[in-house]
Amino acid sequence: MCMENLNVYEAILTSDRKEYKKTGPLSLPRSKRPRERLIREGPQSMSDEDLLSIILVSGVHGNNVTTLARKLLDKMDLSNGIPKIEDLSRITGMGISKACSIAAMLEFGRRKWASGNKIKKPDDIFKAIRHFADRRQERFICLSLNGAHELIASRIVTIGLVNRTIIHPREVYADPINDRASAVVVAHNHPSGNIRPSEEDDEITLRLKEAALILGLNFLDHLIFSEKCYFSYRQEGLLSD
Repeated sequence: MCMENLNVYEAILTSDRKEYKKTGPLSLPRSKRPRERLIREGPQSMSDEDLLSIILVSGVHGNNVTTLARKLLDKMDLSNGIPKIEDLSRITGMGISKACSIAAMLEFGRRKWASGNKIKKPDDIFKAIRHFADRRQERFICLSLNGAHELIASRIVTIGLVNRTIIHPREVYADPINDRASAVVVAHNHPSGNIRPSEEDDEITLRLKEAALILGLNFLDHLIFSEKCYFSYRQEGLLSD
């Protein structure tokens, strides 16, 4: 299903954005710089990388704020929870001050908004994970839900090629079991923009559904998504209860 009128992300493949990747936001026309776009369009219009660039304010010589934001984003995607201060500060250009600011921001966001959102339909899942859609590699994500289908946590299980060898039920369900979750949702992005499932996606879905049944978890859905569209196995009638 494609979400219409969803002006969430700007295209990043224009010549302006390519230059931005190299030299930072000051190379862009003022109207296209992250801070000006945030004021004009609101924070929901920004990519994760742009939001981090605004929070970080500046980079260092040889590691501009855009590059720093991208490295920080990679570190956060690989972390199970909020990264430790010492891990963040190891990124060239971060330092203790920026690392503390980032950790405080993440913890505040977690306390205020990260949990408790109720998953009622595929649109709700998409809203919870669509900020991963602009990643250049596939992310396989697992969402832990309680008995009321409220979000407990969402985590990246693997980064890179999604296939049945890498996606093992043991890794996918380890954290939901620790969360005492009653239900799970899985999702992965297709950087190509093609959201149609492959035979391997079908095999992974079936394997995870069967494993969830054994573990007593309610397997609600598997979403394949891009920046503006998603495919829901549940919505397409491919998951029987």
